[in-house]
Amino acid sequence: DSLGGAERALEMAVEYSKTREQFGRKIGSFQAVKHMAAEVVAEVEPARSLVWYAAYAFDHRPREAARAATVAKARLGDVYARAARRAVEMHGGVGFTWEHDLHLWFKRARWNRVAFGDPDHHRERLAQIDRY
Repeated sequence: DSLGGAERALEMAVEYSKTREQFGRKIGSFQAVKHMAAEVVAEVEPARSLVWYAAYAFDHRPREAARAATVAKARLGDVYARAARRAVEMHGGVGFTWEHDLHLWFKRARWNRVAFGDPDHHRERLAQIDRY
């Protein structure tokens, strides 16, 4: 859920930046907006690998499954929250309004971050699994 949400928040932000004009230019042409999108991509893509590995571990490496799921949950909680926040920033004021669905994705990201244990809980769990 968090991976898909982060991807969708990024898609919405990129779509919006391609259509919204400010100062006679699409906002997607501004370097600051490009950097925000690039930062989200740089977080989402590695997180995808964590999710895929966790799914793989449940089927093929059961001893590693709990650890893989814990790592994925710890990372994805933060990734989705940051992706949604950046998407709202890229949308500007409309990202907070009822007229745009982005506020729903932002709320979901905040909920997903803490559901079934926040990232700090899962980092502590990982330390216990690894006996630190």
